[in-house]
Amino acid sequence: MSDTIKIAGRAIGQAHQPFIIAEMSGNHNQSLDRALAIVDAAAKAGAHALKLQTYTADTMTLNLASDEFVIDDPNSLWTGRALHNLYQEAYTPWEWHAPIFERARSHGMIAFSTPFDATAVDFLESLNVPAYKVASFENTDLPLIRKVAATGKPMIISTGMASAAEIDEAVRAARGGGCEQLVLLKCTSTYPSSPSDTNLLTIPHMRALFGCQVGLSDHTFGIGASVASVALGASVIEKHFTLARADGGVDSTFSMEPDEMAALVVETERAWQALGRVQYELTEKERKSLTFRRSLYVTEDLAAGDVLSEKNLRIIRPGLGLPPKYFDTLIGKRVGRAVRRGTPMSWDLLTQASDAVAEPRPAASRNARA
Repeated sequence: MSDTIKIAGRAIGQAHQPFIIAEMSGNHNQSLDRALAIVDAAAKAGAHALKLQTYTADTMTLNLASDEFVIDDPNSLWTGRALHNLYQEAYTPWEWHAPIFERARSHGMIAFSTPFDATAVDFLESLNVPAYKVASFENTDLPLIRKVAATGKPMIISTGMASAAEIDEAVRAARGGGCEQLVLLKCTSTYPSSPSDTNLLTIPHMRALFGCQVGLSDHTFGIGASVASVALGASVIEKHFTLARADGGVDSTFSMEPDEMAALVVETERAWQALGRVQYELTEKERKSLTFRRSLYVTEDLAAGDVLSEKNLRIIRPGLGLPPKYFDTLIGKRVGRAVRRGTPMSWDLLTQASDAVAEPRPAASRNARA
């Protein structure tokens, strides 16, 4: 597995800042001006990419308003809506794609889309998109995946609802069709999703199982799940994005607002930076803090020959004396000269008589400071 893939020249992988995708979906509310404003806001918030969805109501479903063509789940955001009507409201007119993509590129953002059928792939190819996303509801559409793979461009596949076997079929279709740069997104296909149903521990397992970059398509409220995913190896994070949830729209309920997206960009980068490496030794930046450790200090004036006791030897800050672990060893030993109160304890303060203690030496195998 390659540790890095590239989309439009941007490196994506665990060695790089998480790639943040702002998903516009239907939040344009059928206004091109609003769509362009969403692009501007996403760029200002620091998102690295802007993603659309490319379909029409007729390429998605049949124009029927009965039986299974109507959403009857009482807990759904779209209960009672006919599928064709819902998609007609949510779709992004194809003639808008070029100006939206151009606006995104003017901000230095990467712009691409999710095609939902072969005609959408052909259309997006005419716009020379740099990558493709396959939605969770299409991750079993192997002909579509092969169509996308044939473009030779990077592909991101959401894995909502999919079993390991179904994901394997999708991955095999993508790779067999020519896709060499693949990202899988852990996804829970509920809107909104509950953190308790997000199962982020799947991310490193999925990475190992399928040998590709893995990220998160996050439908939860807030940024907590996304930030946590970075600690588990997510290199891509996708969140739905809108100007204001109060403006309404088919996806507004679970979409991020600009200030939340800005926080997501900042905090996921911080989480990534914090991962670092496995490290136990003293760092150079910590060296100055050593003085604030506790150590052994003489706390009363002593004359030569006086005995160290719990009264005149204490474990205090700063850390310039011997480590506290030698406290019990030193109690009962004699000092070999006068010692003033506030002197850090050291081995050379002891007498050279038979009750002196030799300074311990580190084990031969120890090659780093404790």
